Amino acid sequence: MNETITVLGLESSCDDTAAAVVRLADGQGQILSSVVYGQTALHAAFGGVVPEIAARAHAEKIDLCVEEALAASGLPLTSMDAIAVTAGPGLIGGVLSGVMCAKGLAAGSGLPLIGVNHLAGHALTPRLTDGLAFPYLMLLVSGGHCQFLIARGPDSFTRLGGTIDDAPGEAFDKTAKLLGLPQPGGPEVERAALGGDPARFTFPRPLLDRPGCDMSFSGLKTALLRTRDGVMAEKGGLTVQDRADLCAGFQAAVADVLAEKSRRAMAEYLTLDPAEPVLAVAGGVAANAAIRAGLETVCDEAGLKFTAPPLALCTDNAAMIAWAGIERFRLGLFDGMDLAARPRWPLDTSQPALLGSGKKGAKA
Repeated sequence: MNETITVLGLESSCDDTAAAVVRLADGQGQILSSVVYGQTALHAAFGGVVPEIAARAHAEKIDLCVEEALAASGLPLTSMDAIAVTAGPGLIGGVLSGVMCAKGLAAGSGLPLIGVNHLAGHALTPRLTDGLAFPYLMLLVSGGHCQFLIARGPDSFTRLGGTIDDAPGEAFDKTAKLLGLPQPGGPEVERAALGGDPARFTFPRPLLDRPGCDMSFSGLKTALLRTRDGVMAEKGGLTVQDRADLCAGFQAAVADVLAEKSRRAMAEYLTLDPAEPVLAVAGGVAANAAIRAGLETVCDEAGLKFTAPPLALCTDNAAMIAWAGIERFRLGLFDGMDLAARPRWPLDTSQPALLGSGKKGAKA
């Protein structure tokens, strides 16, 4: 007997306010609506996300987002089976805005409340888009997080490694700022790198000389700063070509690190002898063509299928939260009105917490 489950999802962990309606029917996930209100213009003058501004914007937009998502789905709130909300990790003011809105909706409608780990939302997205079977290898690579996870079940994840300081997306943003490029920095650095020579400047590949899958990008950012200062001291400024070459060299270093660490994570994952070995990638950095090409090459070499959700589902959105809510609904994992907003929330509690807390939110 096929289940039909429809869930309203809310997401507000960083600088995107989002709501979505997702349905499980005939064994497949269907996105009935997905609404995202971005905050890029609000934070543009500050070179990064300002938590207080983000929290205020979430509080102003979350109810409008929910109303629009329900209208776009063609369904009233009473047609939902549950309300799912990001309960962490993230910027606490934003997370709290979403949690309080979800609690109000649940209390008023009598619907079950489901708190979702934001990282689980990303990690389970390939099951929504591609119907992946467990276990699969997941690389979550974004502005605030970078982790290798073995997804064993909707509520079971093993972390193989992650960033101990800046996540790649954060390093891209900081690089853009150092080179006078607009924010968000990732696409701008990639665009500039297209005309650059990645071999002109020598940048380190941090932690490749150590075993394991942990990563570090803070030192790479510092190396770029010193190289930039050296060029400026010699020439009195940066030319367009200098900037392009710096971007190309930096991007190549990040791509090499992610490719090699992915190779190591794949070796661990393959010891499970999965029937259909897969590397799934999610997060905004997965849109970078050079990084993606490197990951696809490593997958081909190791005999793994490579998959990545559409970009709209790689970046922060509420459809992934609604889907994670459906996965938890099927397991009977519900929350009460004591659901807490959490700035940190590791998926794999058996591992020590990752260090660092960047502008995109606390690491988990």
